[in-house]
Amino acid sequence: MISVNGISKRYPGVTALDNVSISFAKGEIHALMGENGAGKSTLIKIMAGAETADSGTIEIGGQSFSHMRPQDAQGIGISVIYQDFNLAPSLSVAENIFMGKQVGTSRFLPDFKEMSRLASEVLKGLGSSLKPETLVFELSTSQQQLVEIAKAIASNCKVLIMDEPSAAIAVAEVENMFRLVRELKAKGVTVIYISHRIDEVFGLCDRVSVLRDGKFIATEPVDGLARKDLISLMVGRELKETYPPHGSQIGEVLLSANDVTGNGDFHVDLSVRKGEILGMAGLVGAGRTEFAKMLCGDVKPKSGSISAKGAVRHFASVSEAVAAGIALIPEDRKAEGLFMDYSIDWNVPSMSFKRLSRFGIVSQKKVDELTDKYVRALSIKTPSTRQIARLLSGGNQQKVVVARALAAEAEILIFDEPTRGIDVRSKQDIYKLMNVLAQKGNAIIMITSDMEELLGMSDRIAVMYEGRKTGELEKAEFSQDKVLELASGLDA
Repeated sequence: MISVNGISKRYPGVTALDNVSISFAKGEIHALMGENGAGKSTLIKIMAGAETADSGTIEIGGQSFSHMRPQDAQGIGISVIYQDFNLAPSLSVAENIFMGKQVGTSRFLPDFKEMSRLASEVLKGLGSSLKPETLVFELSTSQQQLVEIAKAIASNCKVLIMDEPSAAIAVAEVENMFRLVRELKAKGVTVIYISHRIDEVFGLCDRVSVLRDGKFIATEPVDGLARKDLISLMVGRELKETYPPHGSQIGEVLLSANDVTGNGDFHVDLSVRKGEILGMAGLVGAGRTEFAKMLCGDVKPKSGSISAKGAVRHFASVSEAVAAGIALIPEDRKAEGLFMDYSIDWNVPSMSFKRLSRFGIVSQKKVDELTDKYVRALSIKTPSTRQIARLLSGGNQQKVVVARALAAEAEILIFDEPTRGIDVRSKQDIYKLMNVLAQKGNAIIMITSDMEELLGMSDRIAVMYEGRKTGELEKAEFSQDKVLELASGLDA
């Protein structure tokens, strides 16, 4: 259906792609895998016309393109769902789904009633009850992801490229998406599927191609390929101990929420202890992120109290929470975690400038030392600490967000989806870091939708459903069935 031949792309100081050639067959689900910075996003942007290759060609339907333009890609049926959403927040769901498409008989005015009806059909096919007239800025991250998927489906594409499509959606929504992808495959659509979730690749895809450091490594059929062999292709070595044990000494309570309400949460009681990794589970919309924002001063609780290190706290701002030793690594790194147009050496110390300054003047030497420390500790891949955050890969952006919180010397860390969109090796770095922090006595709350991560990293699990805590599980009680039962409200 489509092939890339000898594609190369270079940026200042970085070779993103080096003579990459891959063929994608008609009616197959083809996984594209590799670590962050391997070149996956650059390749799909070139295929969609968003970037121009330095050399090489793209062939589709008997046509060859050395410089694909966006209108070329759209005209021949290539649709892309990027990891970074491409939506108009002030427009409705229906208007976003059919943006740029004529709906109705008039050339000048769209038929909004028909647009809404067609949008409802597409959303129903995704198993979503989302209303077409809802404005996009009112939607959660997972709902916006569903609109992106619906938008691509409505274009009747021949090649659908999906960049981490399941990263922000719930288990039930993932199953609906898989069903739809399989239906598209049956209709002859080629699906190029980028994901760091290896289980998805083995459960959904026909073949997998691996990139490493901008180079093509191999294309293999998924059937018969061992998980460890795929990981070895991606990282160039065998990875062991996916969830390394931390064995930290769990001590006294460092943070507790007592009968807290607000943002739809109902009287939540929760505590996390020194040296403990507390996992927080729940389906999308359960209220985990909203609750985390109350703990870190971003949202004021309506009632109840929050205690940090033995003292009741009433945070008026995030900075007050940081000063009290609480830091949040947010789920949405671009909107809430990073200053995208600033450099790494500005982002990393941005919550620590007061500590790094004297008489109101920030010490550049201390800034450089602090930044270098965490760039090395988290293996942030960048040509320089002066690199602008927007130019980093998604995984390296996430690492900068983590580094920012760690640099603030917070004793209580809230990780909201810490490995979303991060590759295998980067996940290992994050897990090891969390373990080291727990061993040093930090208290960690880890909000995650990844079941394996939840069960593998947590010392204890708290589960939420529709704004309330439905239960807690100790290590000996851990099971996927029990977590899902609590997350579905069946124990309520």
